[in-house]
Amino acid sequence: MATKHTQVYGDAEKGTLEVHSPQVAATHEKSEKKPIDITVFPVPALKKDAPTTPPAKPAAKPKPKRKVSRWILWVIWYNTYRKFFTFVLSINLIGIGLAASGHFPYAMGYPGAFVIGNLNFSVLMRNEIFGRCLYGFVNTFFAKWTPLWWRLGCTSVLQHLGGIHSGCASSGIAWLILMIVFQWKEFYMFNDSILAFGIITVVVLCITLVAGLPIVRNTHHNVFERNHRFFGWSSLFLSWVYVILTNTYDSSTKTWNTSGVHVVRQQAFWYVVGMTTFIVLPWICTRKVKVDIELPSPKVAVLRFERGMQQGLLARVSRYAVWEYHAFGIISEGTHAKYHYLICGVQGDFTKSLVNDPPRKIWTRELKLAGVSNTSTLYRRGIRICTGTGLGAALSTCIQSPYWYLIWIGSDQEKTFGPTISGLIHRHLGPERYLLWDSKERGGRPDTMKILKEVYDYWQAEVVFITSNFIGNAEIQQGCKAAGIPAFGTLWDF
Repeated sequence: MATKHTQVYGDAEKGTLEVHSPQVAATHEKSEKKPIDITVFPVPALKKDAPTTPPAKPAAKPKPKRKVSRWILWVIWYNTYRKFFTFVLSINLIGIGLAASGHFPYAMGYPGAFVIGNLNFSVLMRNEIFGRCLYGFVNTFFAKWTPLWWRLGCTSVLQHLGGIHSGCASSGIAWLILMIVFQWKEFYMFNDSILAFGIITVVVLCITLVAGLPIVRNTHHNVFERNHRFFGWSSLFLSWVYVILTNTYDSSTKTWNTSGVHVVRQQAFWYVVGMTTFIVLPWICTRKVKVDIELPSPKVAVLRFERGMQQGLLARVSRYAVWEYHAFGIISEGTHAKYHYLICGVQGDFTKSLVNDPPRKIWTRELKLAGVSNTSTLYRRGIRICTGTGLGAALSTCIQSPYWYLIWIGSDQEKTFGPTISGLIHRHLGPERYLLWDSKERGGRPDTMKILKEVYDYWQAEVVFITSNFIGNAEIQQGCKAAGIPAFGTLWDF
C-alpha cells in the first residue's frame, strides 16, 4: 500500500472496532469525563492455591505516560534481529578484512563463493517452505516440556530470522564489491564483459537492498514490493551471467573455456542453483482462488476463502500474479473448518480497491507464511493482546487453543467488523477467556498495562503476544519489559 507512514498504522489498526460482550456491557453513562472502569472475569486456575475471585479493578483513569529507562529502550531496540544482523555482518567484515590484507588466500581465490553463498543463505531465510519446516520442527519437539527460557528463545529466533536475511544480503554485496575492486585493480587479466557485468550486478543488488530499508518498506509498501522483487529477480539473472562468465574465462590464457563440465564443478554454480530453487519454490504454490468479500463498514473488508487453516499463519494476497503482495493474519476455526478469513483495514490503495471494486477471485500463495503466533503451541498458557485489525493475527490462536486469553481493544467493534467476526468470538470463546474493550462506549482507551498485568497474573500466563500499531506495540512492549513479562510484539523489518 503506497501510503504515508502516518496512514499505515492509522484508522482501523488504531482501534475502530466494536464487539459487545459481557465484559464491556455499559453500566455507566457515556461521557469522556466519567471514570473508566473494567472488571477482569475469573478464569480456571492451574494451581490449587490460585485466587477464586476476580482481580481488583484497575485504576479509574489511565495513568500518565510512564517513564521508560534507557536500559529497557536499549534492550528492546537491540533485539534478536539486530543481534543476528550484527553477528553475521561482523563475521563477514572480518573475513573481508583478512582477504583484502592478503591473510585469507582462499577467499581471494574463490570470492564468488562468498558472494553467492551469502546471497543464497539470505534468500533461504525468507523462503516460506523453509520457514514452515523450521516452525514445525520447533513446535513438534520443544512444546511445553522444555524450560521456559528455551521456548522464549525459540520464538525469538524464529521471529527474527530476518536479521540473518539482511545480514547475509549486506555481506554478499560487500564481498562482491571486494571482488570487483580486485578485478579492476588487475583489469588487464579480465575480459571487459566480466568487468561490466560486475558493476551492473552491484548496482542492481544495491537498489534491491535500498528498496528493503524500513523507510521504504514501511512507508511505501508498493514501492518496496515492486522494486525489491523485480530487482531481486534481475540480480538472480545477473548472478547467473556473472558466475558463468567468471568461470568460463581463463585469465592466464585470456581464452574462454566453453566446457559446461568446468562450470558445473565450481561451487559458486551450485550456490546459484540453490538460490534459484529457494526463490522459485514459493511461486509454484501461487494460485488464483475464489474470494467472498464482506463489507461490514467503510473501514474494514472481511475476505473469506475456502478451507480451514492452523493458527498463527499469514496470507499474502494480490490482484495480480507477480505484482505487490500484501500480508494479513488468518482467522480460522481449525484445519477442519470450511473457511478462513482475513481482516483488511481500508487505508491503502490495495484495500480501498477491495471496497470500490471487489474481486471475485484473487491471487494468493496456498502455502501460508508462519508468523510468531504459530509458536503459541510451545506455551502452556498465554495472552493475545491486540488493537483494531490486529485481531486478524490474534483470533485464531485463541479459537484453536483453550489456554489462550484474548484482549481486544478498539472502538465500535461489532458495527465496524460485522457479525462474521463477532460470531467467531462468541461461538468459540467463553466470557471467561476474553476481554473486549470498546473505547467508544467506555469513554476512552484503558490503562492497558494494568489490565494486562491483572490478566497475566490471574491467567498464569507464560508469554504475551502483541499485535498493535507502531506506538501501541512500543508502549506495551516497554511496559511488559519493565514488569518482567515475556512479550513479543509486531515486527517491522528494518
